[in-house]
Amino acid sequence: MAGFSHLHVHTQYSILDGASSIPLLIDKVKSLGMDSIAITDHGNMFGVKEFHNIATKKGIKPIIGCEIYVAKRSISDVTGKEDRSGDHLILLAKNLTGYRNLIKLVSTAWTRGFYYKPRVDKELLTKYHEGLIASSACLAGEIPDEILSGTMAGAEAALKSYLDIFGKDFYLEVQRHETYDPEADGTAFPQQQKVIEVLRKLAVKYNVKLIATNDVHFINEEDAEAHDRLICINTAKDIDDPNRLRYSKQEFIKSEEEMRKIFSDMPEAIDNVPELVAGIEKYKLDHGPIMPEFELPEGYTDKDEYLRFLTYKGAKERWGTLTREQTERIDFELETIAKMGFPGYFLIVQDFLRAARDMGVSVGPGRGSAAGSAVAYCLRITDIDPIKYGLLFERFLNLDRISMPDIDIDFDEDGRESVLKYVVDKYGHDKVAHIITFGTMAAKMAIRDVARVQKLPLPDADRLAKLVPERPGISLAQAYTEVPELARERESSNKLIATTLKYAEVLEGSVRQTGVHACGIIIGKDSLDNYIPLCTAKDTELYATQYDGSHVESVGLLKMDFLGLKTLSIIRDAVENVKKSKGIDINIDTISLDDKKTFELFSNGETTGIFQFESTGMKRYLRDLEPNRFEDLIAMNALYRPGPMEYIPKFIRRKHGKEKIDSPLPEMEKYLDDSYGITVYQEQVMLLSQELAGFTKGEADSLRKAMGKKKKSIMDEMKLKFFEGCSRKGYDEVIVNKIWSDWEAFAQYAFNKSHSTCYALIAYQTGYLKARYPAEFMAAVLSRNISDIKKITTFMDETRRMGMEVLGPDVNESNVKFTVNKDGNIRFGLGAIKGVGESAVLQLIEERETNGLYKDIFDLVERVNLNSLNKKNLEAMSVAGAFDCFPGISRAQYFSLDTKGSSFIESLIRYGNNAKSLKVASKQTLFGDTNGFDMVKPEPTVCPDWPKLEKLNREKEVIGIYLSSHPLDDFRLEINTFTTATLAELQNLRDYLDREVIVAGMITETKNGIGKNGKPYGSFTLQDYSDSFRFIMFDKDYIDNSKFFYIGYYLLVKGRVQKRKFREDELEFSIKKINLLSSVKDELIKSVTLKINPVNLNEEMINELKDLIRENKGDTELKFLFLDPDDRISLPMFSRTVRVRLNNELISYLDDHPGIEYKVN
Repeated sequence: MAGFSHLHVHTQYSILDGASSIPLLIDKVKSLGMDSIAITDHGNMFGVKEFHNIATKKGIKPIIGCEIYVAKRSISDVTGKEDRSGDHLILLAKNLTGYRNLIKLVSTAWTRGFYYKPRVDKELLTKYHEGLIASSACLAGEIPDEILSGTMAGAEAALKSYLDIFGKDFYLEVQRHETYDPEADGTAFPQQQKVIEVLRKLAVKYNVKLIATNDVHFINEEDAEAHDRLICINTAKDIDDPNRLRYSKQEFIKSEEEMRKIFSDMPEAIDNVPELVAGIEKYKLDHGPIMPEFELPEGYTDKDEYLRFLTYKGAKERWGTLTREQTERIDFELETIAKMGFPGYFLIVQDFLRAARDMGVSVGPGRGSAAGSAVAYCLRITDIDPIKYGLLFERFLNLDRISMPDIDIDFDEDGRESVLKYVVDKYGHDKVAHIITFGTMAAKMAIRDVARVQKLPLPDADRLAKLVPERPGISLAQAYTEVPELARERESSNKLIATTLKYAEVLEGSVRQTGVHACGIIIGKDSLDNYIPLCTAKDTELYATQYDGSHVESVGLLKMDFLGLKTLSIIRDAVENVKKSKGIDINIDTISLDDKKTFELFSNGETTGIFQFESTGMKRYLRDLEPNRFEDLIAMNALYRPGPMEYIPKFIRRKHGKEKIDSPLPEMEKYLDDSYGITVYQEQVMLLSQELAGFTKGEADSLRKAMGKKKKSIMDEMKLKFFEGCSRKGYDEVIVNKIWSDWEAFAQYAFNKSHSTCYALIAYQTGYLKARYPAEFMAAVLSRNISDIKKITTFMDETRRMGMEVLGPDVNESNVKFTVNKDGNIRFGLGAIKGVGESAVLQLIEERETNGLYKDIFDLVERVNLNSLNKKNLEAMSVAGAFDCFPGISRAQYFSLDTKGSSFIESLIRYGNNAKSLKVASKQTLFGDTNGFDMVKPEPTVCPDWPKLEKLNREKEVIGIYLSSHPLDDFRLEINTFTTATLAELQNLRDYLDREVIVAGMITETKNGIGKNGKPYGSFTLQDYSDSFRFIMFDKDYIDNSKFFYIGYYLLVKGRVQKRKFREDELEFSIKKINLLSSVKDELIKSVTLKINPVNLNEEMINELKDLIRENKGDTELKFLFLDPDDRISLPMFSRTVRVRLNNELISYLDDHPGIEYKVN
């Protein structure tokens, strides 16, 4: 007979309570010689599929279960304190029926029974008890709770109720957690002993079997301390808090010998376990595809037939009269789809995409391999002609690779929810769900979490976390290998540091929270809880699956990705802007793909704001390439990524005829023509393998997959086939060997042409709009990036480079979003002002469009709905400058208080409401007049306007950016003259290693303190036009420069990027010198040279210069350089007696004068 098994086990999916990693748990069980184990997480089945897969793979029998919460009353009762949790009960599925009933119970607990915890009740247990084994659980179970409360009658009544439901499949569970550790919980063991004493009597009286469990929460005995910290993290308590929750530290995987020793006085509790386990069947959780039902229209009874009808109808709309190639391609695809059982899938997708377009939602041209399907193209699932661009259906679906079809669909950001609602309404709320995601404790987070509960000082915690390399998925084990300093800290003499890393390594990877996949959606044939456990999720009415995305398809469910793509929203907004400003209707799906202006934009590298073509490197390559056809953009989209990027120069040389295009065989030319003889795409490898070696479509796809994933065994097998096939066709082995070697070198980097073509089309569409309608396009880009300070700054700079201004909000010109005004400049949207509701803005705009522009602020408050456009809205608008169009009232005056203590805005609201009341009253009089009463308009209090910096800071608070000007604008000369990098560029310190760097900006934050060594330190955060950067100084350096550490100071900072002392794997910016920007002109500028063409020299200029120089005397040397470009003569001169002060007045004159150029030194 098999030995003991653990039947009460919590994994990491008992979130922030269980510390058992499933793979390590299974390994532990196997090492102890056990052949089975259960999973019983608190109220969920999150880890069940992973557990089942890993246990089965390693030869361990998986027992699927859950520790559920049973409501004290009914799940419909949610009023009393007793309804908040529920009694614990262990449920184990003994067969597939039990598994399905467990899914029903756990799903219902979340979807109908959730109140503080997911709960079931005994009515549900009775309904879904078949195939389930139950046990009385821990001290929190109903029977133990009644025993500890001293109500024997209650304990017996509870037992009887469970026996009525489960019969012989109900067990009484015993646990013993005796501990002598003074830091552990010692209260549980005496209670367990008391419960055991009664349970033994009840077992005899009611003929119920006892089973021993250990309520496992972590794997090894030595993991107890790490688990203790996990509980502190969960309960937000410090490790030294005397009142915190504690465990006994005995809740680990104990061997059978240890369990027998603990229960030596009741061996039957151990012996009953193998007997229980023997009654549990092995069953599979995986299932073939379960396709949702698509309701066929009247007159059709067969999905294949209806799909064929729609496909050929769409084909005629796409292509007109069909060619033989097109017909053969469609028939081949339809046959494959029918054989694989997926016609319903295509019908469902085309249906909701048709609905999306009918609702005005923008739909992307496709993404991924689905664009290789002609059927998808004919159904308007995709918008790329796969035959024209050489895209392959077998890359998407083929009979040699049975897998669920995967069509990812892009919608505009605003429309995604509308499409999702359509799908839910059509198929039913119980048949559609989000896919759950699990946020795990990454290496850095594990360090910070453990450090916090252990009270490790923040600077130490920060330092340790920062030693972990910035790379997604990196583990502490990898970090120790890569960063020797971090590895040394494990042996630190500071015990807190050493233990922080020790426990962080154990807890790393623990599930910290759940979320939902940003775009993954499940659609089922019938109620999803027939197949997969469901739960609720924050911020969505839809349910979520309890299995994550890596497991949902294996249980037979159809996953679709509904993606919200910002670029589609930008395209849509731009098209709307063009309609508003120019009255032109653009159908972006039918624009010409050979537009000269568009390719000029790409060739000039003017691709800021262009989808996937924005990076500096890409712009450089585009200028070299000078693309003049759509295929060039497809290739660049595929090549510009790590690996294939090295082939771009060759691609460019070949396009311009500077390098010969040589193909090893003439048969290859037709497949490599678009990429100038270079294998860029996976599809090229697939087509060439069929052409040269006679591969089937399925074999070609297998070759593609093996190359991409570097599967050596399959590659070796494919190589043999390829050489044999080429030999049969008579190709020279030397040439074949060269082709194969080239493929091995590059094909692993070859990209999916279907995906590249789709995204190149989106890039072209954005390029077309930017080239043809620059203002309308940039207005759309700005609207969709308003919350990203780095991007909005870049896009505003680009807008100015293009010769347009970004103007502040204006109640007489702004719409909700950024728009183009009559002068061709871009006007800030009122809806982008923080604190201003969209409904209020829409009402204001509607009134303006109906009854004309607002004459003044009084006219505005008389006309708008002041319940909608309330005080908060008006204040935000005035701060943002939306009322600057009304002359005579400064922004400060709107907030100035009168003698009664009311602000001008409050007075305006009263005036506006009174004016409306008087207007209504006058309509009701016989003559329609105001009976001689005239409204007195409130007068704004006279007060000085806000200083420039205060005005800009207030503006930034409501707009998010400095718009009307920037605090640093006064120092543009100094910044342009002396800085060698922006703060955005400084983010990557490695680019400046061992170089002196000068940056400038304003201080937005400062900190100071005393280090562990008793020496002072300080930091300040500097912000420029592009980004911000935190600088730190220590000890004497800090003391000497602390006079600069004030928020609002404008600084020029000179320093050197170097390796950190004692930690050479880290870089630092070592400050050498700090200057106030306001002093730079006087301290660092020695001379100014005015460059003047004698032709432009006249008496007016001379007099203006004389006056300015006389008014701005200073210490800067004044030089002149008279240039005659025609005769190439230059005459330098300088003044011996006159020196100037370069203030903003003089600089402004020099900037604005067309006949003068200047340079400072």
